[in-house]
Amino acid sequence: MGLLDGKTALITGAARGIGKAIALKFAREGANIAFTDLAIDENGQNTEKEIAALGVKVKGYASNAANFEDTAKVVAGIHKDFGSIDILVNNAGITRDGLMMRMSEQQWDMVINVNLKSAFNFIHACTPVMIRQKSGSIINMSSVVGVSGNAGQCNYSASKAGMIGLAKSIAKELGSRGVRANAIAPGFIITEMTGQLTDEVKAEWAKSIPLRRGGTPEDVANVATFLASDLSSYVTGQVLHCCGGMNM
Repeated sequence: MGLLDGKTALITGAARGIGKAIALKFAREGANIAFTDLAIDENGQNTEKEIAALGVKVKGYASNAANFEDTAKVVAGIHKDFGSIDILVNNAGITRDGLMMRMSEQQWDMVINVNLKSAFNFIHACTPVMIRQKSGSIINMSSVVGVSGNAGQCNYSASKAGMIGLAKSIAKELGSRGVRANAIAPGFIITEMTGQLTDEVKAEWAKSIPLRRGGTPEDVANVATFLASDLSSYVTGQVLHCCGGMNM
């Protein structure tokens, strides 16, 4: 028996990276998986195959998460295809780093729209389904920089701080309807993006982490599984840090 047997999970931005790790972990725990990405290209098709091999239902959907109308259509299609939406993981995100004084309006708008507006879009579309079901778990992927800030990432930090405020507000609005909302704040996680950093930079990062290592996408997926499952049935409106003690 898996922790998520019979549940349907919708995970945004899950063709690779942390989103893919969450999708695979959820599938191993028995969940059927609907995932989105800007396009279901070779990465998305490979993710579909890997999840299908675990014996659950899976389908990838091309979605511009920052577009309100497109999101509503995609969620309606997912509900029709799967019959329920029990778990929503708002993972879609990008970075456009730069010092604030040099940051363009476009850099700001792109990050806010993809990272934060997309979460609003999917929550707006999914919550009517969850309210009718009288159950649901919403997980917003934030970041330690959404809590502490970071020079050169004012747009990203603001979007991730917004994910926390959004989760807490939804937790208060929908708790009486059986819908929970929480946020995860990952720290330095080894992904394709961070993998491009030099060994020297990684070593400096490790010095600031009590566990003296970067995290893995699977580390984040384990936290997401707890929040998605009934193990956390009395947990809502919280921020769970997955950062090796980096941000205490």
